Amino acid sequence: MSGVAADPAALPARAGTASSAPGAIVLGGDYQGLGILRSLGRRGVPVCVIDNEQSISRFSKFCKHFVHTPNLRDEQPIVDAVVSIAERLGLSGWVLYPTREELVAAISRNRPRLSSLLRVPTPEWETVRWAWDKRNTYHLSQNLGIPTPATWHPENVDQLDEIRALAPPFVLKPAVKEHFIYATRAKAWRADNHEQLRALFLKASALTPPGEVMIQEMIPGGGARQFSYCAFFRDGQAIGKMVACRRRQHPFEFGKSSTCVETVDIPLLEEYSERFLRASNYYGLVEIEYKLDPRDGQYKLLDVNARTWGYHSLGARAGVDFSYMLYADQIGLPVIPCRARPGVGWVRMTTDLPAAFVAMLHQDVSLAGYWSSLRGRPEEAVFSLDDLLPGLMEICMIPYLAVKRGF
Repeated sequence: MSGVAADPAALPARAGTASSAPGAIVLGGDYQGLGILRSLGRRGVPVCVIDNEQSISRFSKFCKHFVHTPNLRDEQPIVDAVVSIAERLGLSGWVLYPTREELVAAISRNRPRLSSLLRVPTPEWETVRWAWDKRNTYHLSQNLGIPTPATWHPENVDQLDEIRALAPPFVLKPAVKEHFIYATRAKAWRADNHEQLRALFLKASALTPPGEVMIQEMIPGGGARQFSYCAFFRDGQAIGKMVACRRRQHPFEFGKSSTCVETVDIPLLEEYSERFLRASNYYGLVEIEYKLDPRDGQYKLLDVNARTWGYHSLGARAGVDFSYMLYADQIGLPVIPCRARPGVGWVRMTTDLPAAFVAMLHQDVSLAGYWSSLRGRPEEAVFSLDDLLPGLMEICMIPYLAVKRGF
């Protein structure tokens, strides 16, 4: 159990809220948004989903409102759309959940305007900036004694000569991923030699603002060496926490999304992560990603996501319902501290089948290991017996998803 107990019919409402129970607005309606929708909807909380894409969440029986808006990428249109929709549908006092980085940034930078109408758990920009820009993330991590991959920040192609003596492979990635990922549909690029590094640096520099291209050492391995700390964090403490291993991810080396995840017990990652969150004065839901470097045995921090993450619905199965904990805290209900049980699984079958095939080609998992990862009925990201239509629609939308964002 998550330790959050409440009668939804008795939830207090802000002045101007039509219902006795404040609802929630979810920005982004793919499987991540669907997880929030189901967490709250199963407790009787009304939910409005806003999306700029074709969305499986609109087919959920728990979706009270679905609104399509043309632009959820640029800051001012995001904020204008949220305010306009909330006013038109009478959603004053509802809790706002972003599911993408650009949504987090837009909300954080416009908290005063949005907070006058809605409950906004997203932290202020002074906190979010440590997660938004990886240059800030790594700077703070290094000051706190948290290991990170060796990283360089060349401002022009001539400065690549400074790492000429280092052996490849290298990783090219953006400091602010939203300036890169929509143009390339990739989280990072691999360079296997210095000539390729030069060519990819020039290509990446043309897609991002000056100074945002980062070069890192390549940590070997796929998802099986990637771990995450997940939490509902408040007042310097993790009220709900979970550590998980990405058994598999898509793509194999630079996963944009997890496809198979299992909860584990690694106290060191809790220590590192809570050190970072306290230093940044964090509040809300967060995922901090690490990769285990087999060369020195260190867990190295890769990324911080100041929002829900793709497999957050694993938390409810493991005893920590992150989405509802945040909702309860926002409306003033008590939230009891809890932590996830290790050994609980999560899978998104539509992406895990191809991810498992690629992992087998890389000899990262065996056929027996694959079947073993599916034992114990892991939480399925989309398919649910009490809400079948989104799962059926995701199958129908596979061609759309593949074209739209590479799945």
